[in-house]
Amino acid sequence: MGLVERLVPDGLWELFQDVAPEAPQRSQGGGRRRCDDRAVLAAIVFVATSGCTWRQLPPVFGASWQTVHRRFTDWSAARVWAKLHPVLLDRLGSKGDVDWSHCAIDSISVRAVKGPLTGPNPTDRGKKGSKIHVICDRNGLPISVGVSAANLHDSQALVPMMLGIPPIRSRRGPRRHRLARLHADKGYDFDHLWNWLRRRQIVPRIARRGVDNSGRLGRHRCTLSWMGGCRRLHRRYERKAEHFLAFVGIASALICYRRTAN
Repeated sequence: MGLVERLVPDGLWELFQDVAPEAPQRSQGGGRRRCDDRAVLAAIVFVATSGCTWRQLPPVFGASWQTVHRRFTDWSAARVWAKLHPVLLDRLGSKGDVDWSHCAIDSISVRAVKGPLTGPNPTDRGKKGSKIHVICDRNGLPISVGVSAANLHDSQALVPMMLGIPPIRSRRGPRRHRLARLHADKGYDFDHLWNWLRRRQIVPRIARRGVDNSGRLGRHRCTLSWMGGCRRLHRRYERKAEHFLAFVGIASALICYRRTAN
């Protein structure tokens, strides 16, 4: 098995083809031969997991870094990664592998070079940064992800993140997108958030400021350890926020696919 097949297995490639736009056709004919989409996708996965720059791409993929970056930009504009993640969640949900009983929300800040959705990070001496938000199920499976500036308070992201949960297939019955319980740390301890969750029949499990210890959330707390396998997210190099969000979507899709392959 070659490098391309290891980075993009047959199952992932079949799912990707269902959400990717069709390759443009030249009506007049001629032109250069289009690089293989699977090899280009493998190169993008390599950048996401290894953390290398576009210019450091090895020639083994048979495409220049300019071609890979251009295809990444086109697929990101077509929201391919945002479509692939729910497709994989559907496959997991249909087998009953999405545990809605105890979900958690958390975030992590990373340094950023420049671009929108960046701001002074209060935990990093005011240096520019971005923040990755995630809601995961009881087993740490990401079901909703988002990006914001590092100076955005976590509490302001809860409602948009909850509304961003896609309707996911269930083993029995209709699609589901409502959690049973949501665990969170003290950053989300505000009355309007408690009330918002209760109105939607979601049991809040939020650590109270001055009363509870966030560490007591234990296994229900989202530690974002799933990010460790995607080194491109350790620091934001993308000027465009949609490109950084694309890498977050790629990381989430890879985690979901590995869960389906187990």
